[in-house]
Amino acid sequence: MTTTIDSIRKMDRQDPLSAYRDRFHLPKDVTYLDGNSLGALPTTTAARIQDVVTREWGEDLIRSWNTNDWINAPRRLGDKIARLIGADAGEVISADSTSINVFKALSAATQLNSERSVILSETGNFPTDAYMMEGLAAMSGGRLKAELVERDAVLDSLDDRVAVLLLTHTHYKTGALWDMKTVTAAAQDKGVLVIWDLSHSAGALPVELNACNADFAVGCGYKYLNGGPGAPAFLFAAKRHHTVFPALSGWLGHKAPFAFSDHYEAGDGIDRFQCGTPGILGMAALECGLDLMLEADMADIRSKSMALGDLFIKLVDENLSGFRIVSPRLSEKRGSQVSIAHTDGYAIMQALIERGVIGDFRAPDILRFGFTPLYTRYEDVWRAVSEISDIMQSGAWQDARFAVRSAVT
Repeated sequence: MTTTIDSIRKMDRQDPLSAYRDRFHLPKDVTYLDGNSLGALPTTTAARIQDVVTREWGEDLIRSWNTNDWINAPRRLGDKIARLIGADAGEVISADSTSINVFKALSAATQLNSERSVILSETGNFPTDAYMMEGLAAMSGGRLKAELVERDAVLDSLDDRVAVLLLTHTHYKTGALWDMKTVTAAAQDKGVLVIWDLSHSAGALPVELNACNADFAVGCGYKYLNGGPGAPAFLFAAKRHHTVFPALSGWLGHKAPFAFSDHYEAGDGIDRFQCGTPGILGMAALECGLDLMLEADMADIRSKSMALGDLFIKLVDENLSGFRIVSPRLSEKRGSQVSIAHTDGYAIMQALIERGVIGDFRAPDILRFGFTPLYTRYEDVWRAVSEISDIMQSGAWQDARFAVRSAVT
């Protein structure tokens, strides 16, 4: 049966999450389907940042580390993130960037498995993960080796050489999901520790780190957690791994940072994974996004996420030709995005963005569409596919200006 706009609008009227859309600042006449790259602005964030700047910084000055609890922001936000990813209080710290936290987790895991030499991941993983693997291996003086294997060969490559397996839970290009529980168990059965990159999962779908017996996890705060550009990232370390000596032994990871000792003594628990001074403006913005996320029911978020993706795929099948669906068709096997491929994908996406439908492009040919259930409507999906269809039929994408590559795609 062909999908109609009336049936789609009925879905929006029946959406239990529909009221959350008004809790975000969304430009008029813009259909935003790139929340998997940068989340939209919560309506509370601007006032919160203004208060931090004018009152906490402007009036209270350095006293705010105590009076406004700046010093505990990494732990406070970490505990909030823990509730979204199936971790316990005291197992997550909000700090630094995803790349730095990948390095921390890799360093910790290779320390715990010091008799093994291989850091393993899949080809096509998000580049920063692979690059950090290469960097740590280069620093090891030949003790460690970074290896990438095809996705289908990952489990078969786990042997007594492998110290740690680093995987992105939701693949950034295809949206394909790893079965976290099955993979973690298979790796640990071979003595391999596992690091999960949750950058495209946290806030978009249920994650149960402790139920899966996960070792480490990392993720960013600016996608589905709506923390703003460059928002602080996070690191999860299971309590059983809170014994490692951090490779990045910064002063705020010290057991008593204000004792100003000449020598490092690791802090208690997750605090040892802190490094430098937290960026308070970024922390404040991220906390607004987290508080909003924690109000919503994750089961409703996941249900709508799958339905939005299913609708997008159905509309592509009904209305577009010449495109290849890259993401898994089964909703339970993909995250909160759908990617389609076309040889002229970059130009098509630029033409689409000019019409007010914002997705993004990933080389060599991927048009990527993210669905953030708290503010994405079913009608937004309809509009996106309708505009792509018109762009293809009219040939609008062939305008020469759409082929000019920007620095950020």
